[in-house]
Amino acid sequence: MEQNTHNTPHTQSATAKPVEPMAKSASIYVAGHRGMVGSAIVRELQRQGYSNIITRTHAQLDLCNQQAVNDFFATEKPQYVFLAAAKVGGIIANQSALADFMYENMILEMNVIHAAWQNGCKKLEFLGSSCIYPRLAPQPMPESCLLTSELEKTNEAYALAKISGLKYCEYLNTQYGTDYISLMPTNLYGPNDNYHPEHSHVLPALIRRFHEAKVSGAQSVTCWGDGSPLREFLYVDDLANLCVFLMNNYSGNETVNAGTGKELSIKALTELVAKVVGYQGQILWDTTRPNGTPRKLLDVSKAASLGWTYKTELEDGIRLSYHDFLSNPMRAER
Repeated sequence: MEQNTHNTPHTQSATAKPVEPMAKSASIYVAGHRGMVGSAIVRELQRQGYSNIITRTHAQLDLCNQQAVNDFFATEKPQYVFLAAAKVGGIIANQSALADFMYENMILEMNVIHAAWQNGCKKLEFLGSSCIYPRLAPQPMPESCLLTSELEKTNEAYALAKISGLKYCEYLNTQYGTDYISLMPTNLYGPNDNYHPEHSHVLPALIRRFHEAKVSGAQSVTCWGDGSPLREFLYVDDLANLCVFLMNNYSGNETVNAGTGKELSIKALTELVAKVVGYQGQILWDTTRPNGTPRKLLDVSKAASLGWTYKTELEDGIRLSYHDFLSNPMRAER
C-alpha cells in the first residue's frame, strides 16, 4: 500500500536562504536507522531513489562515545545527516530514568551535531518531539511557543535534552552559517514500533494489550488515567516523507512541527484500537494513574505553507501497525 507521494513546494516557501536539494548520489547518514523513525527515513530515501545511504548499528558506533563519533565523521564525511537516534520511552520509562534520558540524549545529539559541523556536513536535520513545548501551551501549539512557560514534569528531562539539540543547531547556524534544521513530530506510530508492555508509548501499548486480551479471552482491559487527554498521532512513514521534503525544501532557525492537525481523546483512541484489533470486552479506567499532558495538538500551518500534508488517516495507520505487530516475532521482547 503506497503511503507517500512526492510533494511540490509551495511557491511562497518560507525559507531563510535558497535551498539546494540533495543529489540522488549524495552521501546521507541516517543516525538511528534501526528505530521506528530512522528505519522509515531509510525506506523513504530508498523509495525516492537515494543510493548512498550510510548507517551504523549501536554495536558498530556508540553515539555516546565522542571519539568514536568524531572518527566516523572524519572517515565517512557524510554530506547530509538525519539525526533520528534517541533514547525514548513512555510515561513510566521517563519518570523512572530521568537522569538517563537527559544524559544519553544530550550526549549523543551533541556528539553527532558537533562532528557534522567539524567535518563540513552540508545539512543536518534534527528530530525532536512535541514534548519540548510547555505543558499548558496555547492550542494548537505553534513553533513560537517554545520556552514560554514550564514543561510537563513527567518528561521534562527528555524535553530539555531535545531543546538543547535544536538550540545547538540554531546557534551553529547563527555563529557559523551552517544549514541545520529541526523537526518536531507529534506522537508517532507505525512499522518497527516498540511494543514493550511498560516502556512503549500509548498507541503501540494499546495494540499489544488489546491483542493479548483478545487472545486470552479477557473480559476487560484497564487503561491508565480517565481517558480525557487529547492527543494527535502521525503515521511514521508520513513523517519520513516530511523529513526528506524539508531537507530538500526548507532552511531556517525555527523548528517545523510535524503532525496532522487532528486530535482525539485517549478514550476514543482506545476504542478505535480495540475495534481494529477485534477486542470486544469492556474497557475500564484506573484514575489513580497519571494522565500526562491534558492536550498536545501541534499547529501544522508552517509545514502546510511549505506545501506538505500527511497522507495516512489514523484508523488506516492503526491497521497497518497491527499487521506489523502480528508479523514481528520479537514484539514480546521489545
